[in-house]
Amino acid sequence: MSAGEVLVVGNGPAANRFVERLHHHGHRGGVTVLGAEHGAAYNRVLLTSVLDGTLPPDALALPSPPAGTRLHTGVTVTRIDRARRLVHTRDGAAHRYDTLVLATGARPAVPQIPGLAAGGASPEHDVLALRTLADAERIARTPPLSAVVVGAGLLGVEAAAALRRAGHDVALVHRGPHPLDRRLDSVAGTLLTRRLEGMGIEVHAGRRAAEHHHGKLVLDDGRVLAADLVLLCTGAVPDTGLARRAGLRVRSGVVVDGLLRTDDPRIHAIGDCAEHPGDTAGHLEPAWEQAETLARHLTGTPVRHRGTRQVTRLRIPGTDLVQLGRGGGITDDDAGELVAFTDPAGGRYARLTLHGERITEAVLLGLPRAIAAVTRLYELDLPVPAGRLELLLGTSPAAAGDEELPDDAVICRCNNVTKHALAEACRAGAHDLPSIAAATRATTGCGGCTDAVRALCGTLRPSEGTDTP
Repeated sequence: MSAGEVLVVGNGPAANRFVERLHHHGHRGGVTVLGAEHGAAYNRVLLTSVLDGTLPPDALALPSPPAGTRLHTGVTVTRIDRARRLVHTRDGAAHRYDTLVLATGARPAVPQIPGLAAGGASPEHDVLALRTLADAERIARTPPLSAVVVGAGLLGVEAAAALRRAGHDVALVHRGPHPLDRRLDSVAGTLLTRRLEGMGIEVHAGRRAAEHHHGKLVLDDGRVLAADLVLLCTGAVPDTGLARRAGLRVRSGVVVDGLLRTDDPRIHAIGDCAEHPGDTAGHLEPAWEQAETLARHLTGTPVRHRGTRQVTRLRIPGTDLVQLGRGGGITDDDAGELVAFTDPAGGRYARLTLHGERITEAVLLGLPRAIAAVTRLYELDLPVPAGRLELLLGTSPAAAGDEELPDDAVICRCNNVTKHALAEACRAGAHDLPSIAAATRATTGCGGCTDAVRALCGTLRPSEGTDTP
């Protein structure tokens, strides 16, 4: 099939990845990208690394679109004319398409708090919702003060830790029973709370923000927290307004099928704005896989997107925490084999749910070697070996060796660097961590892949007198 003139609304990670893969797979038609934010596309997952200066803002930039791509930034799209296949923008322009791809992302979900203006801002501008690079840069320029992070999901926990590392006095307020309660059971949640408190973060679980005043936040139990800055990390809502106005089918997101099509066959949706039954919104891995599937489909490859095996890693230096599966927590009612290991004194914990010897859900904390082995078994859908305890303690070579990994296995999740990309870098002469990082960006995000990349570098290093790793 021919995609013809492809128009992409959005310039985030999903759109950036899609345009690159579309070019890679041989698309010869025109490609136009309309981005609402000014500036280049960037990796939104790494925003909290800007808060404490771990990464400079420029390091979040994603690769520039392929030559020939028409990129328009700072553009607001107002409506889609499906009959004429036109997209209209606020500046009066109209862009034609043969194939339209919606990658509009999501917007912050702002709670209703008395004293807090609609949209998450306050008259004194001391309240922010962390969603854009501009938000992160503004916070990073703020001198150390008292900060309250509302919401202890993945973003909230990472933001609280980053603010604390930057020297702020930090309180974390969460209405759930413990941080990451949608992903962790009570044991892991308790251990994570202990770790956060050990960093100097006040954790107020089971509490809601009841009222906001300049410089303070009142909780629902009457406690008053000093709050020179209130950072809202209370979730995100798929940005579906454009699709709704165009009459496309929308539930929580824009409904798509295995070809990422909406109910208009010329319009597709990917990333946080899309709703696919096999994916969880708000993660980069599904967005990247959707982008790959759609690029292949539009360039004539028979392919369907069936969902993504979700791996969620907490990006806090020194805290090894991974959750596998679609979340929702693991309960004793789950069918299948349960494998658990608990070491409260050492802050270590693991709990796996197995079906047919395969891992379907898991939580691992404080066990870096087990995390590497279990994650690989999960990603490759391999059976778990008989030595369950040895697997969790990291004393058994449980996972497939690096030489058995498929070329498309993702080694660096922050930057979507595959084994194939690392091999190509080695062929080009990169044989140590700094040169691998410079060539591929691997290890430059949260750093959690450093050991895996170092090990893989060893297996890929050319032997004497050979040309191929």
